[in-house]
Amino acid sequence: MKRWLAALLLLPGLATAGSLKPLSATDVAALLTPPAHGERLVALWALDCAYCEPNLQALARLQQAHPKSIELVTVATDDMAHAAAIEKRLADAGMTAWPARAYADATPERLNYLLDPEWGGETPRVLVVHADGSRQGYSGELTQKQLRALTPKP
Repeated sequence: MKRWLAALLLLPGLATAGSLKPLSATDVAALLTPPAHGERLVALWALDCAYCEPNLQALARLQQAHPKSIELVTVATDDMAHAAAIEKRLADAGMTAWPARAYADATPERLNYLLDPEWGGETPRVLVVHADGSRQGYSGELTQKQLRALTPKP
């Protein structure tokens, strides 16, 4: 029951695709709440990251191939002060169909740690939140082997 309630509370924030929303420390717990089924992919990226755009596009294709079992949320590690540049980069990459967040905290390192204590802040980074509550992180450009590992099993 608690999971369903948490999922219902999270849906409005996740369902708002196409408009950039701020991510503060108080929002991280909701973002990391396990989905009701399948997995949520939290794609962390930055404006100055060369490999981020291809990673985002690969994750988008994966989510489109498995829309009932994969949720995708993009999170720019750049400050919301750069919202126009972030939104332009997402639009140029064809990523406006997915919920998008950007850091809105005075200490971005704190957000990094809250999202994943094992993460050093490098981008791209994909945090996989499974329905059972387990998490897994991938840093760097995703390989075909890693993408296959993210593909839901029939």
